[in-house]
Amino acid sequence: MKKIGFLSFGHWSSDPGSAARSAQDVLLQSIDLAIAAEEMGADGAYFRVHHFARQLGSPFPLLSAIGARTKSIEIGTAVIDMRYENPLYMAEDAGAADLISQGRLQLGISRGSPEQVIDGWRYFGYQPAVGESDADMARRHAEVFLNVIEGKGFAEPNPRPMFPNPPGLLRPEPHSPGLRERIWWGASSNATAKWAATLGVNLQSSTLKDDENGKPFHVQQAEQIRYFRDTWAEIGHERAPRVSVSRSIFPLLSDQDRRYFGHGGKEQDQVGVIDKTRAIFGRGYTAEPDKLIDALKDDEGIAEADTLLLTIPNQLGVDYNAYLIEAILKHVAPALGWR
Repeated sequence: MKKIGFLSFGHWSSDPGSAARSAQDVLLQSIDLAIAAEEMGADGAYFRVHHFARQLGSPFPLLSAIGARTKSIEIGTAVIDMRYENPLYMAEDAGAADLISQGRLQLGISRGSPEQVIDGWRYFGYQPAVGESDADMARRHAEVFLNVIEGKGFAEPNPRPMFPNPPGLLRPEPHSPGLRERIWWGASSNATAKWAATLGVNLQSSTLKDDENGKPFHVQQAEQIRYFRDTWAEIGHERAPRVSVSRSIFPLLSDQDRRYFGHGGKEQDQVGVIDKTRAIFGRGYTAEPDKLIDALKDDEGIAEADTLLLTIPNQLGVDYNAYLIEAILKHVAPALGWR
């Protein structure tokens, strides 16, 4: 059994074929798709965060709105780039969104990927410390955030406050108990997966990772997940961790599906260089349901994960994306034992 949700990058463009022509379109359609996904039994609505791009960039208003309009679906990110974040302000936003959703926030954070502008975090007011890389800065921000959301007071209270204080040191408010266990780290390497296990956060592994041994992507991803879980067990955390992977999966059921996806796409792994690091990009899956099922049986990365995030073409609109999600839930997931 797996939790199955969708992952949206939240693109908008003025292309004639785009159903998402503006930021407002994407935000409102994201809420509508989360509601539709919950109604059909999907488990999660997740969103990618990119800055300086015509994509979703400020997740917490959207997550709060979805939390207020839904009752059971998990709402989350995959991922927030911590190079751009003020950890204390983020703790307040995350606490509020989690309380509005009544404890359904699943927050994926990471160092992030190359962005639209050079060193974009500088424009947000952040700079690595002396001897620190931007990745180090992201991990430092993440550690501060994780410490803050545990809920312990640390700030000296004003002896003459505007409002009465509770006793002791103060913390950012609102605090949401339990949120600390629903933070995920997006790891691109075995080393960062180990670091995530050391911190006691869940693991998000996408369709991109460092090419560490030349094996097929799904095999390397499965190895990374096992490495994460082994490290988690060695440390002795009390709870069991969660692990998600993301995939592009498109069942061909209609003439419309074949017009959109029938010519295939990236059906093989691809290798490239990102930030001077050799990276491997996982394949997509496009076929009739019976062929999809046969192909997905051999995907070791999916087999190792407890959560599958379906990357969606959000610019095709709410109705079509809801149809795609439902097609996978009905025609693919049961045969693979995911449902």
